[in-house]
Amino acid sequence: MIVELSKAQRKQAMNRATWWGILVNLLLSIAKLIFGFIGHSQALIADGLHSLSDLISDGMVLLATHHASAEADEDHPYGHERYETLATIALGVLLIAVAIGIGINAFDHLLNPAELIIPSTLTLWVAGLSIASKEVLFHYTMLIARKVKSKMLEANAWHHRSDAISSIVVFVGITGAILGWPMLDAIAALIVSLMIVKIGWELSHHGIKELVDTALEPKMLDAIKQAILQVDGVQHLHLLRTRRMGHNALVDVHILVDERLSVSEGHQISEAVAAALTSGFSDINDVTVHIDPEDDEVIPNSCRKLPLRSELLHQLAQHWQAIPETAQIENTVLHYLNGKVSIEIFFPLSTLETPESAKTLHKKISDASHKLDHIGDVDIYFK
Repeated sequence: MIVELSKAQRKQAMNRATWWGILVNLLLSIAKLIFGFIGHSQALIADGLHSLSDLISDGMVLLATHHASAEADEDHPYGHERYETLATIALGVLLIAVAIGIGINAFDHLLNPAELIIPSTLTLWVAGLSIASKEVLFHYTMLIARKVKSKMLEANAWHHRSDAISSIVVFVGITGAILGWPMLDAIAALIVSLMIVKIGWELSHHGIKELVDTALEPKMLDAIKQAILQVDGVQHLHLLRTRRMGHNALVDVHILVDERLSVSEGHQISEAVAAALTSGFSDINDVTVHIDPEDDEVIPNSCRKLPLRSELLHQLAQHWQAIPETAQIENTVLHYLNGKVSIEIFFPLSTLETPESAKTLHKKISDASHKLDHIGDVDIYFK
């Protein structure tokens, strides 16, 4: 059973994971930079800068979490979840910037091998500690990210994982340098930078796709279509549009129903469609359903220029002046279909003098009504 968290619970869980990240990153960045400098390891210093960037990213996550958890308001009717999206893109850009700096520094040392110094064994212990602590932090943060369905927190978890992986490369590079290949330390720093660029690009690309309202994944779209078509009363669907907003997904869809349904039944079907999607997909929290009596994707705007009820009834009244029975009309139902207005007219049973008079009255009303080009079928009923 999936338990939905409230905004307050979600914010609390995300903040707790982020504060643990801040504590670990603070201690690791200090240790890596100090011991990297003392132990003469360019790779460990580069890794220290990476950990320092994690501190900045954690701060951005805290800020974004604060804003994203706010309720929808007049200026932001869909909520504030895209603060998370912006933070995810910023994290990715930050990673790329840090990686470029690390790569340039490492490449410079490779071009000047005479300046390379063999690092001390102390740096190995620091790299090993970094691997263990960042891997634990990755799993903890990812667990919370999936629980609260936050792409931003998931991005921060991968930031921790990138630090763990880079520390493994650093560990190997330092080991190789100690064993007699000092260039391996600089090569390790260069590899770390390339790894960070890849992760940064993936995070930024995902966030940018969300900002430009990229549709949901094809597999999920197919599942959404099947769920809609299974709702009783839905004949067809078209113009399905989807997008993501933070940890939520939004859906707009047109559904085709029987053209003679009442407004209330059509509305009930639309409510059933919305309920099917929000209950069947944990990501979907907002559904807009447009009811169509005809496929407006095939016949677009066929009725747009037709007159509305008051104007149409005024036009018909002018053509019905010679038919005295029309003064007894109790109700008129209009159907806007295929560029025409079909009419259902209801009379009291007392209007009929003989059974044959129903046919006569129908012919009079139909002939008079069809003098208007936009009138379709004309049916009369007695009750």
